[in-house]
Amino acid sequence: MAAVRNLILVLGDQLTPSVSSLAGADRSRDRVLMAELRCEATYAWHHKKKIAFLFSAMRHFAEELRAAGWTVDYMKLGGPDDPGSFTGQLAVAVAEHQPERIVVTEAAEWRVLREMEGWRALFSIPVDILPDDRFLCSPDAFRAWAAGRKQLRMEYFYRDMRRRTGLLMDGDQPAGGRWNFDSENRKPADIDLFMPRPMGRPPDAITREVLELVAARFGEHFGDLEPFWFAVTRADAEAAFAAFVADALPHFGDYQDAMLAREPFLYHSVIAQYLNCGLLDPLRVCRQVEAAWRAGKAPLNAAEGFIRQIIGWREYVRGVYWLKMPGYAHSNFFGHTRPLPDFYWTARTDMACVRAVVTQTREQAYAHHIQRLMVTGNFALLAGIDPHALHQWYLAVYADAYEWVELPNTVGMSQFADGGLLASKPYAASGAYINRMSDYCRSCAYEVKQRTGPRACPFNALYWDFIARNRELVGGNPRMAQMVRTYDNFEPAERQRIGDSAASFLASL
Repeated sequence: MAAVRNLILVLGDQLTPSVSSLAGADRSRDRVLMAELRCEATYAWHHKKKIAFLFSAMRHFAEELRAAGWTVDYMKLGGPDDPGSFTGQLAVAVAEHQPERIVVTEAAEWRVLREMEGWRALFSIPVDILPDDRFLCSPDAFRAWAAGRKQLRMEYFYRDMRRRTGLLMDGDQPAGGRWNFDSENRKPADIDLFMPRPMGRPPDAITREVLELVAARFGEHFGDLEPFWFAVTRADAEAAFAAFVADALPHFGDYQDAMLAREPFLYHSVIAQYLNCGLLDPLRVCRQVEAAWRAGKAPLNAAEGFIRQIIGWREYVRGVYWLKMPGYAHSNFFGHTRPLPDFYWTARTDMACVRAVVTQTREQAYAHHIQRLMVTGNFALLAGIDPHALHQWYLAVYADAYEWVELPNTVGMSQFADGGLLASKPYAASGAYINRMSDYCRSCAYEVKQRTGPRACPFNALYWDFIARNRELVGGNPRMAQMVRTYDNFEPAERQRIGDSAASFLASL
């Protein structure tokens, strides 16, 4: 056997042929390691579809590398040499191959990077931990941007990213004369028989084998395993995105905040899981969307709204994650401690909006950003749910969820648990918002226009009770002060009814 120069460990969210660990490698002298680890599938109660998606995508990527001339050691889950952890995997490989060094692209999550940083001492050989250059803003660059700022507003970061990438720019000015078209992207939607669906692929032999494995080994996990339609190869992910650009992008902007009970996808791209595991390249998809706009195939508000989610929010929350971890994970500005209600797992609730979103999540391992922020997140904020418990739920149930992207969105954006570092206000809303942006309330057992009483929409009393409970914490916020004044103008009897209705509902959880 030829001597091995480098052992290259490729993680399950690094499924990119040009990832930094492979970019400078030598196919004839280096060896790639990949493994399906039970600990990675179970550190959160991951959705069965999420586990199947990643294992299948990993197996297909290993075949892609082999076809390109790489030697790949791939350990399937449950084999005789199951390593149990990344460190265990490397220990077996180092003992077998006696490499000169270990090479890896830096992990996207804090806990795994800490594990990597112990390998040099453990194995007594050099360990190269290379930057993940698939992102457009490095942690160091974000740290430099954040230095001296009391509040880290995404809008200003996003403008810098537009200038840096040149996306949707006309010289040094934003295309259309505006940086942000979000005000045009808030239209409610109606059922449309011709609404496009995300492109799916029937499972091939590799995926069918994975589905059988997941059914046997993770059958107790949350979610429906089938039907399974996610793309698991680079070519299929790119085809799915091309279909979105052609069929759904023209309406994406207008309806990106809308929610419909029988339309889980509307005009969304449903590609976050492909971006976050490396099957799609973020800058490339943004350039495709920009090209569609410049060719007159999509309006500017749609192109800008999509690109903002990628080079704005996606890059921004990663920067916040690495800037503030590890303590950020347990931020709890409001001191909320209520346990997560069972209906986040079962969908057994009379609240039609929550039932619809949790049911969709169970079936698809997917919900779009407004469903997460303004339904399940909003309810948790109003009800005083422990933000760390909600974070663990989001991490588990969505196919695109990794701690670096999900944690800041939950702790900072959804729960305001960081006290306003990330968001300018708590995203708290009554049932009126959900009624305006969805059709959920039409089939609900509760009455969305009633503030109090046994059949009133729980979001209404909970909203005003949240204002009352936290008046000292939110009263100084310019975007919340008016709500505090409105509550203060209620008659004492109405404030009492609000408190009683909220307490009665919370006691029933």
